[in-house]
Amino acid sequence: MKRPRLGLSKLRFIGIEFFPLSRKRYQSETYHMPNNDDIEMAEFRPITETREGEDIERIEIGIEGLDAMIDRGVPRKSLMVAIGGPGTGKTTLGQQFVNHGLEQGERCVFLSLEEPRERLIRSATEKGWDYERYVEDGSLAILDLDPVEMATRLGSIRNELPEIIENFGAERVVLDSVSLLELMFESPAHRRNQIYDFTNSLKLAGVTTLLTSEAREGTAYTSKYELVEYLTDVVFVLRRVRETGGHDSGLAIEIIKIRDANHERDAKPMELTKEGIEVYQRANIF
Repeated sequence: MKRPRLGLSKLRFIGIEFFPLSRKRYQSETYHMPNNDDIEMAEFRPITETREGEDIERIEIGIEGLDAMIDRGVPRKSLMVAIGGPGTGKTTLGQQFVNHGLEQGERCVFLSLEEPRERLIRSATEKGWDYERYVEDGSLAILDLDPVEMATRLGSIRNELPEIIENFGAERVVLDSVSLLELMFESPAHRRNQIYDFTNSLKLAGVTTLLTSEAREGTAYTSKYELVEYLTDVVFVLRRVRETGGHDSGLAIEIIKIRDANHERDAKPMELTKEGIEVYQRANIF
């Protein structure tokens, strides 16, 4: 699809300048979660534009073995989360997801609350992904944000985000890591409201988004604050595989859920290589 030419005006997002592709206004609504700390967490369905009986457009993540685990691909505009402990490849998964989009001619945004922009570019370059070129030609925006500042301004960011993303023309967005953003809110009820509204703003923006989240201590299958897995359409778990006796024998990836797509249920071995993540879809973990 031919893209509109770049406009001359700029939009600002926490001090970062975006060059818009479109002047169209984006209508949005605000959704709120209950404030009662004692309310049991339910699974909230993020907003979707898919109508009953309508064909669902699908995309690839960009990791061959992982894509082979998903029947026909992830529905476009899904909100995804990759949950895992330190060193399990969450940031690499986000980088690889973005790089695949860039290779398909898509525009992408990488929001980092952990790694500096230069380190992300250098890490991608080492894996053979030419982030620097994509940044220079305007296909990729990498923003390294301070989590305190982002949390403080989350309300205005949430309201502006759909229009900013639409004007930039982004089709894929990564937020690495949502756990640092969640950490900024002391009250569980306030955290739920803020993160729920923020994730819905991403759905309203009409992009395919991947969040990364730290796993809760003691379990690989729950996010740090036991929240984002209920707000997302897709949940990947990246975990360490332990042999009998507790020795680390490698990494595995598991798909917990994908709305509107069939997928393999078994965990599959994966490896962090010099070229990114390799998932061995035909292998099994014993």
